[in-house]
Amino acid sequence: MKRLRCVIMRGGTSKGVFFHENELPQDLRKRKEVILRVFGSPDKRQIDGLGGADILTSKVAIISPPSRKDADVDYIFGQVWIEEPEIYFGAICGNISAAVGPFAIDEGLVRAEEPVTNVRIFCRNINRFLTAEVEVRNGKAVYEGDFRIDGVPGTGSKISLDYSDSAGFITGHLLPTGKRLDVLEINGLGKIEASIIDAAAFAVFVRASDLGLKGSESPDDFDNDKSLLSILEEIRVTIAKQVNLREKSEIQPLVAIVQKPVSWTNFVSGDTIMAEEADILSKVYTPFGMHKAYPGTGSVVTGAAAKMEGTIVNGLLSQAQKMKDTLVIGHFSGVMPIEVAGREEEGTFKLEKAITYRTARRIMDGYVYI
Repeated sequence: MKRLRCVIMRGGTSKGVFFHENELPQDLRKRKEVILRVFGSPDKRQIDGLGGADILTSKVAIISPPSRKDADVDYIFGQVWIEEPEIYFGAICGNISAAVGPFAIDEGLVRAEEPVTNVRIFCRNINRFLTAEVEVRNGKAVYEGDFRIDGVPGTGSKISLDYSDSAGFITGHLLPTGKRLDVLEINGLGKIEASIIDAAAFAVFVRASDLGLKGSESPDDFDNDKSLLSILEEIRVTIAKQVNLREKSEIQPLVAIVQKPVSWTNFVSGDTIMAEEADILSKVYTPFGMHKAYPGTGSVVTGAAAKMEGTIVNGLLSQAQKMKDTLVIGHFSGVMPIEVAGREEEGTFKLEKAITYRTARRIMDGYVYI
């Protein structure tokens, strides 16, 4: 057996295995094989590895010293498929990204400066930057604090992530089709309106009412409705083909099902969340099933959509909500705020600010055996 040094970290509502890049093979084919073995994929339980048999816990982060002078650290994110021998490296995870700054500080890749260290992160697989603000003390990241995010028990130190450099993360264009509102022809559904936007994540927004949904549905309700999942996958694949993404090996775009808020049940706690606690209610579908909370990058693209006149998200907001600096997104596990700002310039929307707040925790470090 071989052993590899790694760290398991929670970032936001996700959990992942973090590696220094020099722990892994440089040959990309061998690297993929090693990571799949680490996670125990393909297997729906990932019983022979570190994967948690859920989209939120089957993630890998590969960290290295910066490859360019204007960065503090390089970051490669991989979504490890559970039941297929695949790893998707074509995007980043906003939740796992929250743990990159603390990891880099604790591992000595970035010099700690009290009380807050700014970590400029180069997302090497998509050639973009994000910046994390991390509280530090005595040369290490601080994890304890009083900041709370829904979907995670307890509280922690607040980490801010700036995604202002996120327009066109995946496709190269904020509006991949050139339109703010498209009409799709979907097998089993017919014509449906959609807003297709790329900012931190590539997402297609559809109205819950157009799918016959009320907003009170749980993740299990979605996952048990094979007809609905088939329609959502058809929407996803239709857009992936339209913008020339590979049909099977990509997890993009996300499909966000949006509506005006109604009261709903927190999937984690069982508590009732009142409609007035959120500006918009959104549920996200991926090829792995429904996201049980909300993607960090998903909050950015939702915020951008909210600020763009003519999109489905913008059309669901009141005038007062459109004017606010912070959009509060309701999701299966609670609510998630995103600070977002932009402006219209000659018919084009310019994203100027997109800041999310997360917490992270170092759970363990040691060796994984393969």
